[in-house]
Amino acid sequence: MKQAWLGLALIGVAGAGAAQDLVITNARILDVSTNIARGSIVIEDGRIVSVVAGAAAAAGKPTLDAGGRTVLPGYIDAHRHIINGDTDRWFREESVQRMQEFLDAGFTTLMSGGGPMPGIMELKRRIDSGELKGPRVITSGRADPANFKTPEEARAQVRALAAAGVEIIKAAVTPAEKDMLAVVVDEARKHDLDVMVHAVTAPAMIAAIEAGAAKLVHTPHDSFLTNEQAKMVADAGIENLSTVGFAAPVFGVFNDDNVPTFRDGSPWPSGILGTGSNAAGEKPVNARTLWDNGVVYGFGTDTNYLPIDGLYHELKVLNLMFSPQDIVKLMGPNTAAFIERTGELGTIAPGKIADLTIVDGDPLKLIFNLLNVAVVVQGGKIAVDHR
Repeated sequence: MKQAWLGLALIGVAGAGAAQDLVITNARILDVSTNIARGSIVIEDGRIVSVVAGAAAAAGKPTLDAGGRTVLPGYIDAHRHIINGDTDRWFREESVQRMQEFLDAGFTTLMSGGGPMPGIMELKRRIDSGELKGPRVITSGRADPANFKTPEEARAQVRALAAAGVEIIKAAVTPAEKDMLAVVVDEARKHDLDVMVHAVTAPAMIAAIEAGAAKLVHTPHDSFLTNEQAKMVADAGIENLSTVGFAAPVFGVFNDDNVPTFRDGSPWPSGILGTGSNAAGEKPVNARTLWDNGVVYGFGTDTNYLPIDGLYHELKVLNLMFSPQDIVKLMGPNTAAFIERTGELGTIAPGKIADLTIVDGDPLKLIFNLLNVAVVVQGGKIAVDHR
């Protein structure tokens, strides 16, 4: 939908550092429409040119023997808080390690969930230029209706973000702020920008739809969604991200006494956002209701800590309501659709950018095999090799 995004995707391939030719052999190849028990993927100039069962002619290209491992589309986290704390200190002391952690967990693309400006723009510049190794970053900036007293203040903020070069606007909304959100959406469209909305309840979700928002970054809780509400999302053509991981308890991660807590350390079950007595259980049920009513439902963690932990927590809850095949679709083409990269990412097919995550084990038998990352290929270049 946004042609500028496609151009930036091409920059991201070059910036990943010498996008190259590669032949991956002896691989199980798995995406939403492909399940090849033993096959090969041929990559030229950072893009996939063929996917075949059996062997493929290497023709002098470097070869990666997958050893029977499973090759999937590179993981995308479409709601991630990347830079934490003081931006200058983060770049100086943490950026190299933090970005490597994303690659180690299998992530090849991240969408910023409203990160610090201009820090997130600088991070994108460093990665695209090859100065810093890490997943490609899609930038966003905040324009929350609660921060504006007048429509002109809202429009001025959107104009400033557009001038800074962000690729999408993020806004949080409550039902009372619907009219101001509509102003944000209207101004964003003048700059060819979409607005993704933090709407954590069903009434807030409906307000976002009525305000004309293009995307939703949360699965609502505080009530169970009706089929009619879910169809409103689908009929509006709005993609929705999961971000359900903080709706389930974890053990021994934030509390060494094996007491269940939410992932931020708040107590179970009272610590979840909202007041509904079933708030924790509502998120996974609402996720399935959205899916069953035709919503394009993608993957986002809304995390700011170790990426492998964020991946685990999100999978833990998704596994309650979705089959492994569903999760492969959810994490692949559905998330690529959310970030407007359907033509570039999300499946293993000729013409796509060669972003691939190779794991030990079969995710269709146990979805948590997605955590067992062995190799990551980004733009045809081997970025991680833990074989």
